[in-house]
Amino acid sequence: MPIIHSQAVIAETRQFRIESLELEFSSGQFRQYERLARNGTSGAVLVVPMLNRDTVLLVREYAAGLHRYELGLPKGKIDAGENNLNAANRELKEEVGYGARRLRHLHTVSLAPAYLEHTIDIILAEDLYPEKLAGDEPEELEVIPWSIYDIDKLMATGECSEARSIAALYLAAAFLDKN
Repeated sequence: MPIIHSQAVIAETRQFRIESLELEFSSGQFRQYERLARNGTSGAVLVVPMLNRDTVLLVREYAAGLHRYELGLPKGKIDAGENNLNAANRELKEEVGYGARRLRHLHTVSLAPAYLEHTIDIILAEDLYPEKLAGDEPEELEVIPWSIYDIDKLMATGECSEARSIAALYLAAAFLDKN
């Protein structure tokens, strides 16, 4: 593991913190790295809500990074005092209008680990029941039922490009096939 000789915040917003790291590797080489660090969060969850054995509920949500609407899975930050399963159920209620009686952690994934200090817990939500909580979205999210076994067709629409959602759908489909 490289030795961190210095670590400094070089920019910060309400959502992001950019850090500069001066590292020394086992070879004796020094390098300066920059990373997008966590900004006081306890992590995040990505929920795979199964309406029934074959049907996943997707949401159509504005994606500012691409300036378009994307189909994907409900997701959000883990609030202080919450565990990942409680956060997943809350996000599900806020974004989809359902709660889940069964929640299972499938996997934790990272996104661009070379420069992002970010992981997200993939949570499978089953045995859903209607319950809506007020969320922080600026507009009501459209909920789209989709066959979890038609992931290739979903990707072919061009409306779902987020790698985390795609990975989570494949992981959930494989898990459901085995169980």
